[in-house]
Amino acid sequence: MVNKDDFLYPRGRYYGQVKPENLLFNANLQEFAQKVSYICNLETSGKIPPQEAYEQIKALWKSLKQSKKELRIGENPFRMDDEDKPEE
Repeated sequence: MVNKDDFLYPRGRYYGQVKPENLLFNANLQEFAQKVSYICNLETSGKIPPQEAYEQIKALWKSLKQSKKELRIGENPFRMDDEDKPEE
C-alpha cells in the first residue's frame, strides 16, 4: 500500500556531500519545487490568476533564500571539506 503523503510529496535521494545543513537545504529545495509545481498547475488550469501564482512563488522563493542564508550554504570559506584538504 502506498502512503498518500509519499505519493503527493515525493522526495528524491540526496547524492551531495552529507552535512546536516546540506540535507536540510535539500529538503527545503524539494519542498519549494513541489509547491511551485502545484502553483503552476493551478495557474495553468485557470484555478488561480497569474498574478496570484507569481506572488505565491515569489514568497516561496524568499523563504528558500532565507533558509539558505540561515543555513549558511556556500558561506564557509574557512571550513575545509574533504575535497578542499591539502594533499599529503
